[in-house]
Amino acid sequence: MENALLVGLSRQMALARELDVIANNMANVGTNGFKTRSARFNEFISPKASADSFKPADKRLSYVIDKGTPIDLSQGAIERTGNPLDVALRGDNYLAVQTPNGERYTRAGSLDINGQGQLVTQSGQLVLGEGGPITFGAAESNARIAADGTVSTDQGVRGKLRQVRFANPRALISDGANLFSSPTAPVAAGPEARLEVGAKEGSNVKAVMEMTRLMEVQRSYQSVANMMSKTDELRSKAISRLADQQA
Repeated sequence: MENALLVGLSRQMALARELDVIANNMANVGTNGFKTRSARFNEFISPKASADSFKPADKRLSYVIDKGTPIDLSQGAIERTGNPLDVALRGDNYLAVQTPNGERYTRAGSLDINGQGQLVTQSGQLVLGEGGPITFGAAESNARIAADGTVSTDQGVRGKLRQVRFANPRALISDGANLFSSPTAPVAAGPEARLEVGAKEGSNVKAVMEMTRLMEVQRSYQSVANMMSKTDELRSKAISRLADQQA
């Protein structure tokens, strides 16, 4: 009975982890450039018992362990905004931004200019150009971004967005605020990298599929909880009957 409870507990922990992943996806349905994640699990078979003389022989137990949360890098829907500082990235390019924790990367291309005249993301991170952060003078106007990433105003070019790509983008680590960090250094996206100006890439979360999966996981969790409750009840009855027999 203890084994049944332990197996059930491992399954509940896995389902709880999957619920967290689904909830995060659902919370970011409207987040620009967000990439959905999914939960993956492995079967863990416990080591064989050392005593093989039992009749029947001990059986190896199958548990559930967390394998990771792989990222779905498929393109989100492109939405036209008409804002000259909105850019939608196509393909596997990322914008480089500066944060207090160092350089990070994002697909969220809704940009703005802060009070210090710096080009920033909606979350306030400095957008990096090929020569560093991009800034504007107080007298400049008509800021715009070209398809190749060149940033200019009525007074001329102010820089070019630093676009990067990764040899293994699936190794990117979510770092909050729709940002990614990478265990390896990125490479320049190259002159072929293009942006769709006046548009933004939406989240690639499929809300209906996530909601369906959410209901499935909740039902599975409840089913395991019921099984564990009945197993615990059976154990209590067995202990009670053994006590009566001994009395």
